[in-house]
Amino acid sequence: MSKNLKSSVKRHIPKDWLCELRILYRLAVQTFNDIKRTGWVNVVIVTTMAAILMIFGACFRSALSISAFSKELGNALEISVYLKSNANAVDVRREISGFEHVTQISIIPKSASWKKLKNEMRLPNVDNPLPDTLHVKVDNPENLQEVFNNVKSLATVEDMSYAKDLAAKIEMVNHVVKTITLIVILIMGLLTVTIINNTIQLVIQSRKEEIEIMRLMGVNNWYIRFPFIMQGAFYGFMGSLLAVIPLDYIQEGLMNIHKFFMVPSPPFAQNFVVAVMFTMSILFGAVGSFWCIKKHLQV
Repeated sequence: MSKNLKSSVKRHIPKDWLCELRILYRLAVQTFNDIKRTGWVNVVIVTTMAAILMIFGACFRSALSISAFSKELGNALEISVYLKSNANAVDVRREISGFEHVTQISIIPKSASWKKLKNEMRLPNVDNPLPDTLHVKVDNPENLQEVFNNVKSLATVEDMSYAKDLAAKIEMVNHVVKTITLIVILIMGLLTVTIINNTIQLVIQSRKEEIEIMRLMGVNNWYIRFPFIMQGAFYGFMGSLLAVIPLDYIQEGLMNIHKFFMVPSPPFAQNFVVAVMFTMSILFGAVGSFWCIKKHLQV
């Protein structure tokens, strides 16, 4: 009851925006003083964070390029569908185009296949034994088997084939790349939180008496927590800022590889990696500080 009454009264008190700005200013000053108090340790923390983030950024950016190469190679894969002699290729193509994941179907008439074969080999003058063929492309190599099974169920299909082993290897590469990226993210998060936790613990020890006085005076818990959380976020931001420099050279090298193999680079890949790197480093830095505060201050 008293809690509800307190909340009701608090809502009806007009907000003093100038006071709010003063509080924010004092919190920012306190954050700056905490960073200054840490001294030369700041350099060690930021450079260590930058090294961790550089490894993460390099792995993440490389993973995007590997995925692009796998997708390009997968797009070249197609299912060859050999039709029965009484089947109408146009009708079968219309039926297959309704299947999920099918992106393109081309008809290879048996007359064209026979003519090409006769140009490549010396063949006796016999009737054309080849069937009409459809080349079916799918949106993703992972969906080849599903489309293959759907097309195989058609009564008009005599036989089918596709590079199953190559498709399996492409799928395995994509799976390995995703797994490695996830592991790197987890390691980066763990190391970042550990580093920030130890650093904030040192700052807390240096301000222990001051914090005790603030708590005895009834200062709001978030007023005590906020400078520490901002300090952790600051380390994450500065580490990312430093890690961007070597990441640009990695981006340039990967772009040259893409050009050499004439495979398009993922659009906005570098911007995406940088945005993820800054977001995660700041978030992990703030979370590391928050956990340390809860552990050592109980506020």
